[in-house]
Amino acid sequence: MKILFVVPYAPNLVRVRPYQLIRSLVAGGHQVILGTLMSDAKELTDIDEIRKICHQVTAYQLPRMRSLLNCLFALPTKKPLQYVYCWEPKFVKGLEEIVLQNAETIDVIHVEHLRGAIYGEVLKSFLLQKKLRIPIVWDSVDSISHLFRQSAQQSRQLSKRWLTSFELARTEKYEHHLANKFEHVLVTSAVDRDAFLSLSNETEPVAKEHISILPNGVDLEYFQPPNGISREPATLVVSGKMSYHANISMALYLVKEIMPLVWEKRPEVKLWIVGKDPNREISKLAENPLVTVTGTVPDLRNYLQRATVAVAPIVYGAGIQNKVLEAMACATPVVTSPQALTALEAVSGRDLEQARTPGEYADKVLKLLASPSYRQKIGEAGRSYVETHHRWSIITEKLTTIYRNVNH
Repeated sequence: MKILFVVPYAPNLVRVRPYQLIRSLVAGGHQVILGTLMSDAKELTDIDEIRKICHQVTAYQLPRMRSLLNCLFALPTKKPLQYVYCWEPKFVKGLEEIVLQNAETIDVIHVEHLRGAIYGEVLKSFLLQKKLRIPIVWDSVDSISHLFRQSAQQSRQLSKRWLTSFELARTEKYEHHLANKFEHVLVTSAVDRDAFLSLSNETEPVAKEHISILPNGVDLEYFQPPNGISREPATLVVSGKMSYHANISMALYLVKEIMPLVWEKRPEVKLWIVGKDPNREISKLAENPLVTVTGTVPDLRNYLQRATVAVAPIVYGAGIQNKVLEAMACATPVVTSPQALTALEAVSGRDLEQARTPGEYADKVLKLLASPSYRQKIGEAGRSYVETHHRWSIITEKLTTIYRNVNH
């Protein structure tokens, strides 16, 4: 098949879903034409890397000022800021040219995220105008309104609570509109699909069969158990992009409410907070000599493979938590929240550990720290789980089946 894959940000190891889907599609013998945006010159490296495997790549610069102006102009409208954030008219022209040049051979157009949906809508109108029949699959990834609903109530940043409250109603309305706009919709978990279905009404119902669950996978060759690498004693790791509001709330919850209970019993326990762009509040946590805030690291595996235990005390979120899957792939025992488990088929007490309160988190962490044999048992089971359920090749097979179904 030939797929036009539209992503409103450069696919890379951080934006793992489009990066791995594209790699896996190409490995399966499909041709991918990538249309993408880049926010700065650093992302040129990411685009050059993925250009090596794509049939064709079209990339346009999206300056941050452009995104801010897009949001400013959208404030008096009913459009969500996420929807307009990545708008770039030059990119539209580039995508339309690709469609015209490949009109006879493109089998499907894949558009990712609410930020990319605006291009899906424009392309839909363009295809109708040109009388071209090319189906569009919209990969919402997560339900953004579901995420905003949680953030409005639980974010530890007042500004984020206000912004997500402001955005919630318009995002719900637009996600409902978009759910019926394209030939098919993808989400990463049953919770996100249920969130979309809850937006149905009598005049515009959202059909369950119109939305498919396509989970995230793990690069099992890249994220592997440590081989010849010694784990650091009594060292915890929490990972994720540390400018993202849900990850900020998670890290603050861990350090301020869970770690004091751990340190009460084990005062030598160290914590690594690993992830790019930590904000001032996260960076300040490193004033505690037991806490290391790394910022951007060249290789996340160096931390996941050396840590004793991975902790992901998710306060709120949507979709599948890659941080959990990546730690499990490295055979690092994980302690996480029920929210993370709702998107997985993993079993608490077998593949990982689940906790709800600061006291439960501390107890589970201390139990793992105290028992090397139990750490090994949970770590090995976690690795086995992701090998069975989260191989990108299996996920891509499901995706290509969806492509074929909408193409007939």
